[in-house]
Amino acid sequence: MSRVALVTGGSRGIGAAISTALKAEGYTVAATYAGNDQKAEAFTGKTGIKTYKWDVSDYETCVTGIAAVEADLGPVDVLVNNAGITRDAPFHKMSREQWDEVIRTNLDGVFNMTHPLWNGMRERKFGRVINISSINGQKGQFAQANYSAAKAGDIGFTKALAQEGARAGITVNAICPGYIATEMVMAVPEKIRDSIVAQIPTGRLGEASEIARCVVFLVSDDAGFITGSTLTANGGQYIT
Repeated sequence: MSRVALVTGGSRGIGAAISTALKAEGYTVAATYAGNDQKAEAFTGKTGIKTYKWDVSDYETCVTGIAAVEADLGPVDVLVNNAGITRDAPFHKMSREQWDEVIRTNLDGVFNMTHPLWNGMRERKFGRVINISSINGQKGQFAQANYSAAKAGDIGFTKALAQEGARAGITVNAICPGYIATEMVMAVPEKIRDSIVAQIPTGRLGEASEIARCVVFLVSDDAGFITGSTLTANGGQYIT
């Protein structure tokens, strides 16, 4: 029986690339999404990957959603915490709501998804948790105090939890993508996009498939000795 992988925000952008890459590697994949039913249905129709709708910022909703996935597909062996949002504003103009929305989804959501799965992974003596952080969680970014704080928190969560999971056969790693040619980034005006590319030593945006390949490696048996790590994939824009 193939291992079951659950990818949050897994029907669009980087998440969709991760979901399809894992399926190609033989995993049984479930993808969550928050709101766009039409996109999710199109994704399932194209890939055959089943999608589940829930908000990762709510713990009880995650518990219920995970139970539904495991009832359909079996115990989840691989969790990719990819779901994320932005609510950008300079800090002096940032509302408490903008702060809370990003923290609840991008940081609390990682807890809400990982916690209900953790004991099952410990009991089975196997698990892979991948947290998709960001270059801006490493270096910070103007008008993203909320996003940068959440994504930096994901890295700290990764380092701490890796130490708890290691003896139980669970690895926990983070990936920090740079600027990737997703639908959201490509919608940015070309002049602004060009200014971003000018800061990237490789001279281009990354591809979602490149992040997906990082995930495929880190969840594999070959990566069993890698845990607590942060894999930076940003074209040399920020070197740690």
